[in-house]
Amino acid sequence: MFRRTPRIFAATLAVAALTLGACAEKTSDTPTPDAGGSSAAAFPVTVGSLTLQERPEKIVSLSPTATEMLFAIGAGPQVTAVDDQSNFPADAPKTDLSGYQPNAEAIAARNPDLVVLANDTNKIVDQLTALKIPVHLNPAAKTLDDSYRQITELGALTGNVDAAADVTKRMKDDIAKIVAEVPERAEKPTYFHELGPELYTATSKTFIGSLYTLAGLENIADAADADGSNGGYPQLSQEVIVDADPDFIFLADTKCCQQSPETVKARGGWSGITAVKNNQIVALDDDVASRWGPRVVDLLRAIVDATATATP
Repeated sequence: MFRRTPRIFAATLAVAALTLGACAEKTSDTPTPDAGGSSAAAFPVTVGSLTLQERPEKIVSLSPTATEMLFAIGAGPQVTAVDDQSNFPADAPKTDLSGYQPNAEAIAARNPDLVVLANDTNKIVDQLTALKIPVHLNPAAKTLDDSYRQITELGALTGNVDAAADVTKRMKDDIAKIVAEVPERAEKPTYFHELGPELYTATSKTFIGSLYTLAGLENIADAADADGSNGGYPQLSQEVIVDADPDFIFLADTKCCQQSPETVKARGGWSGITAVKNNQIVALDDDVASRWGPRVVDLLRAIVDATATATP
């Protein structure tokens, strides 16, 4: 979802995660149609306060995660425009529309019958609603259940109920298999998840942190945000990281900030960190590591594979 500097990345992700219930269009736990219903019987459909009378055929997605979800459930042919950060799948109809600074007039010019957003920036929901454009918010997930629910809701809203159910089932099954492979350890390996060279990170209370927990790892950043004042995204000092001596360092800033195992090894004072000494610095795909769609399975697999043979 996010392609910004590390500071803005962390702040944006934290704010997005808090918008569930703070925006005009609130979502319910489950959509109105029967989850096992057919697409033909799905309309009208209601999700939260949004009701669609007909299957949308001109969807504008201003969230890279929502774009991935829509294509995964088979709604790709209904998507006519996506934001400038939606780079997966490759054939998504990318435009210059912005999800960070959405412009109501530019969106309306696409004549959408459904707009999917991650944030209600500048009260864009009210602006689009005033133009009688249906809007669905797909905010940053806090848990895997949030991700499953959002896929289910998009399936209902787009008439792809059964396909959405298949996607969530595959995700759950794949994740269960991966977690079953996590070895039993007397002591959990520790890790540092780097959002950027400014050393912003994510705690176990965040979505990304929950995946590391499933992988059987311990987060060195949890103590830095024990009271939640940083929304789960504290900035650590170099001294704190060196003192914590993580067994693994995961880089989620390989694209945005050109960080790599080599650049980490070259940092002054980091040579004594266990992750550096043991070459346990893992370069992640920034995009996969910052979204909460179906590719979280790939992310969890990468984490588990990287740590499978670790000895704290």
